[in-house]
Amino acid sequence: MDFLLTEEHLMAQKMVRDFAQREVYPTIKEWDRKQQMNPDVLPRMGELGILGINIPMMYGGQGFDYITLALACEELERVDTTLRVVMSVHMGLNSMALLQWGTEEQKQRFLVPQAKGEKYAAFGLTEPNAGSDVAAMTSTARREGDVYILNGEKMWISLATKADNFLVFAKTDTHANPAHAGITAFIVTKDMKGFTAGDIHGKLGVRAGSTGWFAMENVEVPVENRLGEEGEGFYIAMSCLDNGRYTVGAGAVGLIRACLEDSLKYCHERSTFGKEIGKHQLVQQKIAYMQQWYDAGRLLILKTGWMKNMGMRNTRETSMAKWYATDMSVKAALEAIQIHGAYGFSDEYDVERYLRNGKGAVIYEGTSEIHQLMQAGYALGYRVDRPIRCELPAYDPEVWQREAVMG
Repeated sequence: MDFLLTEEHLMAQKMVRDFAQREVYPTIKEWDRKQQMNPDVLPRMGELGILGINIPMMYGGQGFDYITLALACEELERVDTTLRVVMSVHMGLNSMALLQWGTEEQKQRFLVPQAKGEKYAAFGLTEPNAGSDVAAMTSTARREGDVYILNGEKMWISLATKADNFLVFAKTDTHANPAHAGITAFIVTKDMKGFTAGDIHGKLGVRAGSTGWFAMENVEVPVENRLGEEGEGFYIAMSCLDNGRYTVGAGAVGLIRACLEDSLKYCHERSTFGKEIGKHQLVQQKIAYMQQWYDAGRLLILKTGWMKNMGMRNTRETSMAKWYATDMSVKAALEAIQIHGAYGFSDEYDVERYLRNGKGAVIYEGTSEIHQLMQAGYALGYRVDRPIRCELPAYDPEVWQREAVMG
């Protein structure tokens, strides 16, 4: 494994960093206080090619590799988690699923406009009473001729009122044993009759982002919109989570970096007892821990990205990276607030927002407790990854035409 970033990696990273710092950061506090999403964010990300950064050019993307996706997520969350959430749902949970599982016709109809940023995508798995227990979902899909009739409600859906296309999971067999064997995946569009969506307000964090719900009442979905075969939905969902968790972990690394960089700056600005607070040993201890958490988290993410590039199964490694980086991002935010003292307790500085935003990531896309159980299962030999019909394609620069110029 080569830990050196290529010129293409650095070019893409700089482009995303410049966008986030120059175009989003100056007003992020305002949108966070409003609890609204800046309407310019999604169109601008699409215009710059960020929404298709690691999709092959033949499908409308920029043709960069999976490591580039992680670098982009780190830079976006360095400014605000809401930007990375867009990548997690639009790219990790939806577009990459189409790349992995979609037919050629589905890729042309749905993936191409999503990669170009002409359409926005979301993911519908969680329900009011079904989160970590996916098999407990109650949404149903009944086939009638050339269509499926979908009914049900999904909750905590990022981009629920912004997205055009939704990857939705419902049970085509409510009596399957085991229960997850009856789940099937569908591509649903917001203009389908019987589909409604709304926003959720009053969140602790990620306030400048779009989070909501959607409901389906006798929504007719064409058979050609089914992703994969009947009963493959659970495996498709788990493969989506491998990609989504990768983006969440990469973003959490960016949040740790934000806490560290802001704390370093404050350590040189603030003096107590006649010297910079950075010269106090207990403050140095906090800085040292944040540096350790950042370095370790970034290495876990780079390893996972390398495995994705190689076409290797990475469920265990992705879980470990997501678990570690998100847990450490919350700790880093707490330490950053402590370093900032009373100022850290107010929104005059960004660190209080980092804590609010970071807390969400230890809950969604597999709680920290779920990932602990997964890692224990792997270590004890109780958990073994089974082969699935479709694997995420390995990165091939000759096929993906990596010479694309972004922005």
